[in-house]
Amino acid sequence: MKIQQKMKQLGQGMTEYIIIVALIAIAAITVYNLFGDTVRSQVGDMAAELGGGTATNQAATDGTDAQTEAAVEHQLGTFQANED
Repeated sequence: MKIQQKMKQLGQGMTEYIIIVALIAIAAITVYNLFGDTVRSQVGDMAAELGGGTATNQAATDGTDAQTEAAVEHQLGTFQANED
């Protein structure tokens, strides 16, 4: 009886571990989707620098563009639907 109970506990531990790993993977995928462009450009820059090249610093350009876009005041009269 003791052996069966120990096997159940081992199976339960493994199931909990799989659930935790799955939740971490889902969270990582969500964060990557939210910040994908920035992460991709930063990883590309790091790879270029590690390979002896020069980084394009696209993340800084994207950040500056986002700040400029956020500073623009929008009103209903200037509203324009962009479907990019």
